[in-house]
Amino acid sequence: MAVDVPGLVTVVVFYLVILVIGIWASRKSKKVEKTCVGSKSEVSIVGGRNINVLVGVFTMTATWVGGGYILGTAEAVYSPAQGLIWAVGPPAYFMNFLLGGLFFAKPMRSKRYVTMLDPFQHRYGNMFTTALLLPALAGDILWVACILAALGGTMSIILGLSSTISIIISAAVSIIYTFLGGLYSVAYTDIIQLSFIFISLWLCIPFLMLCPAVTDISQTAVFNQSTANSWIGELNLADAGKWTDEMLLLALGGLAYQSLHQRILSAASSTQAQITCFAAAGVVFVTGIPSVIIGAVAASADWNQTAYGLPPPFERGEAGKILPLALQYLTPTWVSVLGIGSVAAAVMSSMDSVLLSSASMFTQNIYKTTLRKQASERELQWVIRVSVLVVGLAGTALAFGDDSVFNLWLVSGDLLFCIVFPQLIAVLHLRCANSYGAISGYVVGLLLRGMSGEPLFGIPPVLLFPGWREKDGVIIQYFPYRTLAMLSSLVCVIVVSWLTELAFCHQVIPQSWDILGVFEEKKEAEDEELSATQEVKNFILNTKL
Repeated sequence: MAVDVPGLVTVVVFYLVILVIGIWASRKSKKVEKTCVGSKSEVSIVGGRNINVLVGVFTMTATWVGGGYILGTAEAVYSPAQGLIWAVGPPAYFMNFLLGGLFFAKPMRSKRYVTMLDPFQHRYGNMFTTALLLPALAGDILWVACILAALGGTMSIILGLSSTISIIISAAVSIIYTFLGGLYSVAYTDIIQLSFIFISLWLCIPFLMLCPAVTDISQTAVFNQSTANSWIGELNLADAGKWTDEMLLLALGGLAYQSLHQRILSAASSTQAQITCFAAAGVVFVTGIPSVIIGAVAASADWNQTAYGLPPPFERGEAGKILPLALQYLTPTWVSVLGIGSVAAAVMSSMDSVLLSSASMFTQNIYKTTLRKQASERELQWVIRVSVLVVGLAGTALAFGDDSVFNLWLVSGDLLFCIVFPQLIAVLHLRCANSYGAISGYVVGLLLRGMSGEPLFGIPPVLLFPGWREKDGVIIQYFPYRTLAMLSSLVCVIVVSWLTELAFCHQVIPQSWDILGVFEEKKEAEDEELSATQEVKNFILNTKL
């Protein structure tokens, strides 16, 4: 396939615009560093805590509207085995931001944390915080790999450009402006990226709907002649457990990502952080609607009337590329170029956030508190930049793999949902939680998730839950086993914490057996918390909404 030169030029111009804005924002970041009362590293990580509501909504939404969200939603609607009812992305992300604003924004922002791992470090210490960093870091690296791989496949279809080249260029642009400006560069480029995603995808819809090869989607909602299935899909009672598990994985698992909390912590106040979450919930849902329509249009198209021909994409195993295929064969060339621009913008808007997320946690919670406690602000800024580069290169290297990269990303999302999310609930909302309970919950969540098996990698389950099925020699669990692992981990944290506190406080277990020093330091921690609470109250009184 020949390279589409006009399309390539358009994409290059878009990349240059993003790069220029990122560099401009990095200069703005340096000006803020001179006037900010906090540390310079905090300017890079949380933008000096003065990101306004509008910018906050843009950057929070753009982080979630990535290549996986856009392409994955269209794929689910198009696939005859799934349909609209299985496209859980938009409603799950809506719930994610809503719950984030209701239950997580205020406790995180009011205590002026810098990263999601700060409350764990304050209560449990450095070792357990490092253990929690591992699934978070793995998830971020594999998220980068997944979205870059999706972009490579899209550009190869529409522009005829090598996926390797497109992956390298996109990764380089994102790494450069994140490297230079931290959260300011990420936030201000997200404004342009999300605007472009929203406008370009909605602009493609009329051309797709009016294509001669496409049947009215209202007629195919019940029965699609080309695939003998409705694009609405169906949900049987026997599949309800699997559907619930996937919905909760996205809706609640997303609350365990540092990218979300980084936006919350960058707000000027707790109230502003909540408003940002609530506004982003509506925007992220609306942004997912074009992908739903594109999936429905593709399911309603007679592909024999297009240059693609028969068999249709699903039978060729290309359902995952249905969005770029629909843009390429069902719209004019210039419209498809806009579509590839939207995918590129989605990829970069997620990638830059993920890069800064991992770099922030490593710098703040590992390097600054464990490896180099006396590190200067200049040194910490360079650690952030080097971490951005390392995570970016690691994710880019994995993007050249096969489809298993996407599967790895799903598994890393499982770990965040099953392990980190229940720990986050406990440390923020349960005063009784202690290190013994946290370690026990971590181990229980990890064991239950691992013993449930993973068909994507051919790992057989040790635990067979009710409703399991065997397809082509592979056992698939239809029971909500991820949710069970998450709830078991949370219950374990609560029960073990309560039992150990009861045993030590009533001298059932000798104080000398407190090997983690939890109850020796409890009084000191309470005194420090009271002091910190008073400081927060004084700060709130001087903060303007």
